[in-house]
Parts: sequence; C-alpha cells; structure tokens
Amino acid sequence: MSQVSVRTQPSLEELREVRAAIADTVKTTPVFSLSELSRRCGGTIAIKAESLQRTGSFKLRGALAKLRDLDARSCRGVVAGSAGNHGQALAYAARARGIPCTVFMPLEAPVSKVAAVEAFGATVRRPAATVDECVEAAERLAEEEGLTFVHPFDDIEVIKGQAGVGLEIDEQVPDVAQVVVPVGGGGLVSGVALALKQSRPGVRVVGVQAEGCAPFPESLRERRPVAIGTPSTIADGIAVKRPGELTLGLVSEWVDEVVTVDDDAIAEAMVLLVERAKLVSEGAGAASVAALASGAVAPAADGTTVAVLSGGNVDARVLAAVINRHQTSIGRRTRVFTRVPDRPHGLADLLQAVADAGGNVIDVMHVRDGVALNVDETGVELVIETRSPGHRLELLERVREAGYALTEMS
Repeated sequence: MSQVSVRTQPSLEELREVRAAIADTVKTTPVFSLSELSRRCGGTIAIKAESLQRTGSFKLRGALAKLRDLDARSCRGVVAGSAGNHGQALAYAARARGIPCTVFMPLEAPVSKVAAVEAFGATVRRPAATVDECVEAAERLAEEEGLTFVHPFDDIEVIKGQAGVGLEIDEQVPDVAQVVVPVGGGGLVSGVALALKQSRPGVRVVGVQAEGCAPFPESLRERRPVAIGTPSTIADGIAVKRPGELTLGLVSEWVDEVVTVDDDAIAEAMVLLVERAKLVSEGAGAASVAALASGAVAPAADGTTVAVLSGGNVDARVLAAVINRHQTSIGRRTRVFTRVPDRPHGLADLLQAVADAGGNVIDVMHVRDGVALNVDETGVELVIETRSPGHRLELLERVREAGYALTEMS
C-alpha cells in the first residue's frame, strides 16, 4: 500500500499556506447546528455545509490548489474525469485562470451536472459508464495532447486544497470531537484528517461510503487498492470503484474508521436535511448525516460531532423522487387502484369521494389493459396526498364506504 513519506507529507503550515493562496476564490462555508439529529442520536451534532461552496461542493478547493502554480501562457489545457462535482470545480478554476478545460463524464451523469460543467466553459466528453473509466480516458488524452491531468482525488496538491475544510472546522467548532466525512476516492477525508489530526490529535475522523460502492473497507483490510464491480447507489458523487494509491495510504494512517450506509439511509438523510436544516444535498453529500441518523456512527460522548455535507449538486428529478418516496413511506401519500363506471361522472364521483375525505389527488391514470374489467368499467390509479398516517387510513375507509373497492399499491 502506498504511503506518503514523512518528507513529502504536507505539514499543517503547508496546508494553511495553500488555504491562504486560494482564499480569494474559496468561500468559508458555514457550520449549522442540527438539533433534530442531535435529539435523535443523543449527542451534539453540527453540519459543515460545503454544499454552499462555489460550484456547489468542496471540490473547488482542490482544483484551485492544483492550478495555483500553472502558467496560463504555457499550459495547453487541463483535463479530468468526473461524475460532476470535480468537473464543475475544475472548469470554474480553469476559466478563472484563462486555461482551456476538458472534462470526461459518465454516460449516466446527471444532466444538471453536465450542463453546469459546460456553463463554466469546459468541453464535456462522455465516453464511458463509470467515473474510473472517465479518469482513465482523461489520463490518455493528457498524455496524447500534452495537457495537465487533474486527478479528482489521488493528487497531493488536490488533497492539500481539500484540507481547508478541516482547517475551517478547527476554527469554527472549538469543541469538535469527531468529524464524519463522505468518502469516494478519499481526497476529502484525507485532507480533513491531515488538517485536524495535526492540529488536534484527539479528534476522531470517520469516513462514510455508500454500500453500493464501497471499496475502502476491503482495500484497508487487504492493504492495497481493491476494485469493486459496477456501482449501484444514488450517491453518484462518491461512486468510485477503486481507492487511489495515495489516498488509501493516507486514510490508513490518519482516518480512524470507514463505515458504510445503504441508499435508504442516504435518501432519508437528504429529506432530513431539506426539512430540518433547509439544506439541499446530493446523495454523496448526505452520506455523513445518514451514518449518524442510521446509527452506523455514534456521536461523540463529549464535544461536537461535525457531519461534512460535501455537496449539494443533486438532480432535481432525483430530489423529487426521494421526497415523494419519503412521503409515501411515512403515510403522507398513497397510491391506490379501483374501478369506476365507464360513463359520464364516473371518475368525477370517485374524485369527489376522495375530496370529501380530505385527500388531495396529485396524479390520475386510467388503466384499461392488464386488469380484469367489465365492459362498462375502467380502472383508475390515484396518487393521493394525506395529512398523516392516521388520515390516510381514515380516507381509505371513507372511500370504501362510498362504494369503491380500493387496492393500496404503495
């Protein structure tokens, strides 16, 4: 397993110098208390909102750190592979320096992230299915055309930039005892750990991966980078199949633990952040909150536990689907099937029965195929919004009493 030598390992002073060098562009992001999560978990928990960083994630820090010594007159261009956040950050940083930028992105990358990268002036290429394949394609182009390759995480200069998150937490949270960080390739958690462990050796740093793409636990056991199969997670921003040689060594040395959380926990954390903290998070960004809310990580017994919300660049359709799913799971909406007479007012009478029971119909679909219907009937599916689980049961009973045989489908 690759280790950073004592000679090349960045000191706390170096990390502070890099932070100062990029301070004209990087925002100091706020820390918010999250009382609802603290109440649930039994500790004091705060959120470090890197989702409010320029370009919507922590990645800008690393991109600026890498580019700070490049000469725009001699640099032919920069290139990277990215699921979106690193690409946006590099495009933004390159535009600020007057340097051409090309970003390779996965075929399934959210449209919103692709559009954001292009809006910052970069050329986007989409040659492959995974971030790892895009990184490989970017490396090949850099070699072929003499461009500067900017790795999304396995680069010491990039890691120095990400360390700014840890330096800010050190200043903003005097009693910080634990920091929980989403982990994809390991650049952010490496930087945070390097900064905090050198400043406050007693602070615990925990990394979190999505179960559907979690190569770090096995790689740490094997002491070498171990690749997984095809990623399957809503946390596309941390869906990295294989740790870097550099980051695996740093995580092994500086990070106390790496845990995993499933997509259900991540989705619930995204909703919790919207409802209770008024913060929009992508799945990757919410992994730290998911680890605490699900019990995968316990809050510190004394002092504050900080969950790093690493990014907020979520596709609007994904966020809507997550919220709708949550509403269904807690009984605030339901999907039902029934049959109505295929004549004027047949559907209207059903809708009136739902309205009389206090339900709000948000979707209606006629179903004429694949179900047993009499010649004078039509099938109807309704999505109904209710006030509470109790109201949902009351509504279903009242509509049935009105003569409709309902089948709940949610």
